[in-house]
Amino acid sequence: MPASPIRRPRKPATAAAAPKFAKETKVSAGERDRKVENPRRRLPEAPAAESESLEAPSAAQKLQKMLAAAGLGSRREMETWISAGRVSINGVTATLGERVSPGDRVLVDKRPVKMSFDVELPRVLIYHKQDGEIVSRDDPKARKTVFDALPRVRNGKWIAIGRLDFNTEGLLIFTTSGELANRLMHPSFEVEREYSVRIMGEMSQEQMKSMTAGIELEDGKAYFERIAEMGGEGSNRWYQVIIKEGRNREVRRMFEKVGMMVSRLIRVRFGMVNLPPRIKRGQMLELESAQVAAILKWVGLPVPEQLPQNRPQDKKR
Repeated sequence: MPASPIRRPRKPATAAAAPKFAKETKVSAGERDRKVENPRRRLPEAPAAESESLEAPSAAQKLQKMLAAAGLGSRREMETWISAGRVSINGVTATLGERVSPGDRVLVDKRPVKMSFDVELPRVLIYHKQDGEIVSRDDPKARKTVFDALPRVRNGKWIAIGRLDFNTEGLLIFTTSGELANRLMHPSFEVEREYSVRIMGEMSQEQMKSMTAGIELEDGKAYFERIAEMGGEGSNRWYQVIIKEGRNREVRRMFEKVGMMVSRLIRVRFGMVNLPPRIKRGQMLELESAQVAAILKWVGLPVPEQLPQNRPQDKKR
């Protein structure tokens, strides 16, 4: 049976007992190659996000929350739409902070929006991004976008959870729930991102320590939660890093700051979701209902009492 992409989260360690990587052991060239293809050391999970107080499904809900739940975009995007006057409730232009109840007529750009006040299970899809794809629906240069091959969604759209730059490969997560996307992306939840990084040359212990202590970048200080050597051959060395931010090209810029050039960058984990080895570049997998429910529970969102049947999986380009 293939390994599940969902890793069961453990309780986060306290600051006094911060987990460390195991001491490195010498391995054969073949074992190193397997580690690069499937870089999966046992690592501590990202801490579970603190759940907000959950209102009864039938109660009035925040407008931006319901628009996000309808799959129109992230909560932050919906707040921007509301501020721009694009949303109305019962014929009156909406303002930030308003709530909606069952029976209210909500329009976005004068088009009605179907909103459900019952707890529904969103769709979640994982995709192995290839080098040379962009994470955007619109591109002036007409480059290949990761949205091109995604299955169609009724009454909503796929929302990318985080981004990867043009030359970065690996795990991308898509969902139809703006609320779930917000929980996983918002800086306050500090969800871990794990990467495998190939560089030219070998780093010193001092360089590695500086990257966990903090490095000043143009947009502020950045640091890795952990960094560990993963081996390699010749001038190419692999490292495993964990970071809790998603700033533009942040991992690459940190290595460049200590004089190391990244030749390959692969995201292998986002929170509790792993990139399964069987999902090759350009392939995707839609998560089963129980796996989606586990993610919702992990981030503190309500889960339907009865889960729907699983959807088709392992879709390829």
